Amino acid sequence: MTAAPAPRLLPTSWSTAGDVVPQSADERSPLALADRVRAVAETGWNGFGLVYDDLMEYQREHSLGDLKRLLDDHGLDHVELEFLGDWWTADERRAASDEMRENLFHAAEALGAKTVKIAPETADAPVDRDVFFAEFDALATEAARHGTRVALETLPFAANMRTIEEGIELVTEVANPAGGLCVDIWHVARGGTDYSVIRDSLPAQHLFVVELDDAAAQPIGRLWEDTVHRRLLPGHGAFDVPEFINAVRATGYDGIWGVEIISHEIRATPLPEALAAMRGAALECFAEADARLAAAR
Repeated sequence: MTAAPAPRLLPTSWSTAGDVVPQSADERSPLALADRVRAVAETGWNGFGLVYDDLMEYQREHSLGDLKRLLDDHGLDHVELEFLGDWWTADERRAASDEMRENLFHAAEALGAKTVKIAPETADAPVDRDVFFAEFDALATEAARHGTRVALETLPFAANMRTIEEGIELVTEVANPAGGLCVDIWHVARGGTDYSVIRDSLPAQHLFVVELDDAAAQPIGRLWEDTVHRRLLPGHGAFDVPEFINAVRATGYDGIWGVEIISHEIRATPLPEALAAMRGAALECFAEADARLAAAR
């Protein structure tokens, strides 16, 4: 029997950022970007994720061409950027969102980034469904003009798009080939969605980003605290990561797999050690997923 090819893996931006927390007033990593890229390459990964604040900080002294060469020189051929919010709004938030949108798409084009991840409403503001869907379509169309695409990440603590089911409704109704979903196992499990929904209902052509991690059976503290402080390595918690992997595979997805570990422990661990642990844990989950498929034949 031919062995399954090794999965291509990408550490998301937060997996390499060091001691910084999402949604901080300043999301810039304390670690030099070149050092992060080097550590990712040396520990065997295939791609690199980058958050907006780090992207803009790098450009204070370097060009996007410099960043492209840095990534290419280290063999990291898959780039993802994040995290655009407020893109559907018509209030005072829109100006800042539009500036970020322009910068992210410009960078995506320069870097050859495959995907820009985007957010739903994370505050308590009401969201008009028709406006949200129409703006998503427009955003995806604009992304395609820059040679990239947008992936909405459903968030169980958001005001809308809390579940994968809602995300599937969005991408299938809009049906824009450059508009898809980011499916993070944490958000799927904490959103109460059975993995079979992914297998049975998510069209592969709209599955752009997949992210692996793990956590305790029940949230520790509020959902936000659980997701940014207490994630675990894949296979070290209660999420049954191999089952999730096989549900995603059943859609026909054949892209790169992200690993997103946001936790006190990972932030306190030297980056090369953290990256090796994350990659090793993910590969163990793939091995178990392969074994389950073989046993079911």
